[in-house]
Amino acid sequence: MQSYNIHEAKTQLSRLVEQAAHGEPFIIAKAGRPMVKVVAIEASAPRAPQRFGFMAGRIAVPDDFNTMGSDVILDLFEHEG
Repeated sequence: MQSYNIHEAKTQLSRLVEQAAHGEPFIIAKAGRPMVKVVAIEASAPRAPQRFGFMAGRIAVPDDFNTMGSDVILDLFEHEG
């Protein structure tokens, strides 16, 4: 496994990260002493998008949902406060 000092790693970070992402981990050292190991992370499988209606049967929408509070809203527009 290749080792780089901090200054080297900073100047070549993009290239080193690409290499690590492709399975070539590396070590960053400070004054010759290994400090960290950089390895690729395992990405989890992408989640399938949730479909419309996934809450069906779990919630209840009142029959007057579209008109709920309409009298209060109407009062707000018709009366000056």
